[in-house]
Amino acid sequence: MDDWVIGEIEILLDKKAAILRNKFPESRSVFLPENLLREARRQKNIPPGEVPKICILDPDGDLATYLSNQGRATKSPHWACYHSQLFLFDLDGVEMGILPCIVGSPYAVLVAEQLFVSGCQLLISVTSAGIIQVNEDARQFALITEAVRDEGTSYHYLPQDQKCTLPEHLATKLSMINDPLWFDALSWTTDAPFRETEE
Repeated sequence: MDDWVIGEIEILLDKKAAILRNKFPESRSVFLPENLLREARRQKNIPPGEVPKICILDPDGDLATYLSNQGRATKSPHWACYHSQLFLFDLDGVEMGILPCIVGSPYAVLVAEQLFVSGCQLLISVTSAGIIQVNEDARQFALITEAVRDEGTSYHYLPQDQKCTLPEHLATKLSMINDPLWFDALSWTTDAPFRETEE
């Protein structure tokens, strides 16, 4: 029997799915985002500097496009990521960063890791989504308080049995707001939306 056939059989017999094996979220990564950014700065001749403390991922790109069209957003001179653009804008006297078209978990965490080593302290993702269960009130925004992990990226960050939830200190602060514009929601993301079956 060929070695690859034996390997496939061993995978099938193993009770743990292949994607869950050999993941050590508590261990330090071999590849560091600061190293990638250092090389990008050198190659692209980008001066050192930090990004805003609050940044927004805008997967649909609508908000970033609106701000740019209104002349309210300018490209960051310090963002050294090979794969994305960071725009700066002012919100009530606070400098904010926004990155358009960051779609999918693998890409989002690649960019997020680079943002955090560049000075970002709070990263917000604002996007559109379909709703499976209709909300009972008229609120149009969903605040994701927990995510169903149906993609592979999160297993590199959290043990497989750990839930992905909104941090308690943020949930507490948000609960103090009277008449919020959002409703609490459970999010389900998948890397293969067109392969989801009725079952």
